[in-house]
Amino acid sequence: MTTHSPPPVDVCVVGSLNLDLVARVRRLPTPGETVMGSDFAEHAGGKGANQAVAAARAGARTAMIGAVGDDAAGRTLLDVVASSGVDIAGISRWAGPTGRAMIGVDDEGENSIVVIPGANGALTTHDIRAAGQCLRSARVVLMQLEVPIEVVEAVCNEVPPETIVILNPAPAAAVPAPVLKRLDVVIPNEHELVVLGGEHALFASGVTRILVTEGARGARLVTAHGTVERIEPWPVIPVDTTAAGDAFCGVFAAWLARGASWSEAAHAAAAAGALTTTRPGAIPSLPSVGELSDMIARGRVTTAR
Repeated sequence: MTTHSPPPVDVCVVGSLNLDLVARVRRLPTPGETVMGSDFAEHAGGKGANQAVAAARAGARTAMIGAVGDDAAGRTLLDVVASSGVDIAGISRWAGPTGRAMIGVDDEGENSIVVIPGANGALTTHDIRAAGQCLRSARVVLMQLEVPIEVVEAVCNEVPPETIVILNPAPAAAVPAPVLKRLDVVIPNEHELVVLGGEHALFASGVTRILVTEGARGARLVTAHGTVERIEPWPVIPVDTTAAGDAFCGVFAAWLARGASWSEAAHAAAAAGALTTTRPGAIPSLPSVGELSDMIARGRVTTAR
């Protein structure tokens, strides 16, 4: 009998899958305030699913490890992620509900999000061991913090030394020192960077690169050696910023997997994040490889110090 090894993987994403419930409002409410909405939609989302689809649409052979519930939302998410070219063999089914994200989006494109983990919280270290082949064959492994922290730790223990490991520490939370020591790059926004203790604390923990996303101001790539490169923003008119950070992370991982430099991958990621803000929704707004290539072809000036 002939056995066949699974195909090689460029990017393996370990993370969440949610059904996004999106309300459009003129402005986001303050605590205790009720505001009237103007529109409502349901979209496939979750940071893990968003990042996996972004990587796949950028041309990377992508697989995902996660969990969905045994409900209509779970089936919808599996269909959407698979139809985007992501290998879903590592996504387990749980008897409870699929994760949900309740999202408010205002007229300026800013958002406010509440996540209910559902099946994402049921992902276990056993699931990681069961999907070990995916992790061991991937060139890049990308994670977030919408799954249990012990799952993130298990991933770090499973991947071989040559694998590039990326953490997008969202939602913001403390990260164990052994995890930080294994990471090749951390991609926080400015709030998440503060929760992690700042650049010096991360470098002291063994992190060698930090790619800080700064919204409309672009990003900056900082190394433990003290170099800083500005990643300038692309000029766009935002409609919905919901999945911009996820597009950034997924495309960054995809470009690293195809052999791009840290700088090249960061500039491509910035283009993807900007494109994503020009359309509503999470997964529906993620750019195709053709759209991304067209935007990057316009050129970008790199500034460093």
